[in-house]
Amino acid sequence: MDFSNLTVLVTGGTGSFGKAFTRWMIDKCRPKKIIIFSRDELKQSEMAKEFHYEGLRYFIGDVRDRDRLFRAFKGVDVVVHAAALKQVPTLEYNPFEAVLTNVIGAENIISAALDQGVKKVVALSTDKAVNPVNLYGATKLCAEKLFSAASAYSGLEGTRFCTVRYGNVIGSRGSVIPLFKAQRQTGTITITHPEMSRFWLTLDQAIELVLKALDETQGSEIFVPKVPTMTLMDLAESIAPGCEQKIIGIRPGEKLHEVLITEDEGHRTYDAGSHYVIYPAFEFQVHVIPKHFKRLPDQFRYSSDNPANRMTIEELRAIVNEKSESIVTETV
Repeated sequence: MDFSNLTVLVTGGTGSFGKAFTRWMIDKCRPKKIIIFSRDELKQSEMAKEFHYEGLRYFIGDVRDRDRLFRAFKGVDVVVHAAALKQVPTLEYNPFEAVLTNVIGAENIISAALDQGVKKVVALSTDKAVNPVNLYGATKLCAEKLFSAASAYSGLEGTRFCTVRYGNVIGSRGSVIPLFKAQRQTGTITITHPEMSRFWLTLDQAIELVLKALDETQGSEIFVPKVPTMTLMDLAESIAPGCEQKIIGIRPGEKLHEVLITEDEGHRTYDAGSHYVIYPAFEFQVHVIPKHFKRLPDQFRYSSDNPANRMTIEELRAIVNEKSESIVTETV
């Protein structure tokens, strides 16, 4: 996708993904304009000192504020929606706030994009949205449904909405990797469950998936990366070999394993080479499936407990050492 004459807006642009995506845009895509939309003036000020690009602009606002989004989206071609509340215990204690940002905020993004004639919108989701067991996952599932249905409102030539769904980002704030590195100094690593497994990817992989979604979307799809998995035991051994591992039990709102594609989605999922594409379930969302996409078996399931996708400890150690040191850890 050629961005040279496009204006790109990133909600939550001062967060981990937003900053990495902005740097990628500046270094490799050189869009006409990049707009950082976020609610924290301090983080915007700090980001302005770090990033130097003549087309970079900053816009204070909150996705809860529809009028502000309408103003921000004027003249915008592409929106990457990365703003969210995502700390599981905090959202369980403040459920209405989670709904206002993650669900009503998604509705506001859709309304503003439709009315301002934005060409494409891609929203970031999470494996926690699949069969959710906590409020964060439930709000992201709801947001996925909203973005999937939104293209029906725009007509054949209108705004195209899609979603990317992925797992944990290596080294991002709130992930277990910084925790394990800190605990390494004490000689004891805390493990919630010895069999717990997770999907992991780098920020570069997350960005590449967003760019593929923007390039390929016809509207309403969910794009899922092909990424490896790891157990927490292996992750701990890769970061802190020789340390004592203390089992503390699964915390409230956690799963033993995560799923990126369920059996119920398998019959409408296609293998696109580097990623999977989940097509919408309803007839009003018609798509032309590219000929090189391969249909998956009806009972296909993409879960973190599949040993075929698991990294070795050596592979884990190489990725963690290479990537996690340079990850930007600010949140939205």
